[in-house]
Amino acid sequence: MAESPEVMNIRQASEYLGVSPDTLYKYVSEERIPAFKLGNRWKFKKTILDSWMERKSSVGEGREKKKPKSARAVASGH
Repeated sequence: MAESPEVMNIRQASEYLGVSPDTLYKYVSEERIPAFKLGNRWKFKKTILDSWMERKSSVGEGREKKKPKSARAVASGH
């Protein structure tokens, strides 16, 4: 697999992230993913996407780890 370029277009970023270009356009319009416009085209910086994915994955893991504790606390009345 070829290495992803530092600045990617929608097609390249969608392949890199494993989502369809339509999904990526939706995320951009909802401001759910970091992107910038160069002229009239959306661009994605690889290092920023990597940081964004790290933050998203660590937030998700944190929620999963905390959920059982709070459920136990509620069940035990604490």
